[in-house]
Amino acid sequence: MKEIKAPAPIDNARMHVFLAGSIEMGAAEKWQEKVASALTDYNVTVLNPRRDDWDSSWTQSIDNAQFKEQVDWELTAMQLADTIVMYFDPQTKSPITLLELGLYARSGKLIVCCPDGYWRKGNVDVVCARYHAQQVSTIDALIKAVVKKVQG
Repeated sequence: MKEIKAPAPIDNARMHVFLAGSIEMGAAEKWQEKVASALTDYNVTVLNPRRDDWDSSWTQSIDNAQFKEQVDWELTAMQLADTIVMYFDPQTKSPITLLELGLYARSGKLIVCCPDGYWRKGNVDVVCARYHAQQVSTIDALIKAVVKKVQG
């Protein structure tokens, strides 16, 4: 497994798994670490948007170079990904993850985990059912689903 974090360049050498989902300025649990750790023995590149040098004071504007770089990196990474793993942490609102769900619901790339307690779980469930996006209810089930997908 190779892990690439934003905003590092993305290679095209292997299968790519993008870790979409709750970050919310650090309010969410670090679920990305659990998923990446489960993939260490596989020939896969994990694309992790959880940027080590993120600065919450950056203005979220297209005119802010660092912010735009982050969003562009994430959009490119999702486009290149073979699989998009999406986690909705019940302790967060995660509006960007909802946006990403809308962008990729029809793609066939999604594995979605939306546990009970997430404030818009009903919406996520309906979208996943309508567009046949794979859905699980726990982090452990998410990890199992991703490993199964990577194994082929």
